[in-house]
Amino acid sequence: MSQLIKVHEIKDLIYDLRGRKAMLDKDIAEVYGVKPIRLREQVKRNRERFPEDFMFQLNEYEIDSMVSQNAIPSRQWLGGYRPYAFTRNGVNMLSTVLNSKPAVKRSILIMRAFSAFEEAMSKRKKALVKSPDIIKELSVHSKAIMRLFQEIRIKGRKIEKMEEIQREMIKTIQKMILVSLEKD
Repeated sequence: MSQLIKVHEIKDLIYDLRGRKAMLDKDIAEVYGVKPIRLREQVKRNRERFPEDFMFQLNEYEIDSMVSQNAIPSRQWLGGYRPYAFTRNGVNMLSTVLNSKPAVKRSILIMRAFSAFEEAMSKRKKALVKSPDIIKELSVHSKAIMRLFQEIRIKGRKIEKMEEIQREMIKTIQKMILVSLEKD
């Protein structure tokens, strides 16, 4: 298998989690050729090397979301634990923790996969922005949004005026009650 194919395969293992590109510990372990439990053990032994921007544990909602989007086959596929997700920096740090020649070589492939993924996303964004149809559609949407904001602002003013009238009516009713009580 060529290096390009490996990079492409690894690129498919990169997910968008919490607004960051990350890989699951199980996938990384497979790429590195180690058991997931061994990878997690090394991370626990070297916890100070993995701050939150390098690694985080998925919550139940994120796991359910990945299953529902078919990013992962099922909860059982995870092996009965909440997986850790590693960002690009976290994956890079893993190569120092695992510290074997295969881990270092595979880490390079993973870094290339992250770069290829980011480059593909950047090209896609540029293509979208350059597309006249997309720009036209965005223009239509932005005009509609501006109209909505104007309507909300107008309705907001009307509501403020109604509330002001309501306050004046309450004051008037209170005065009428006070006047009627003074007459008795």
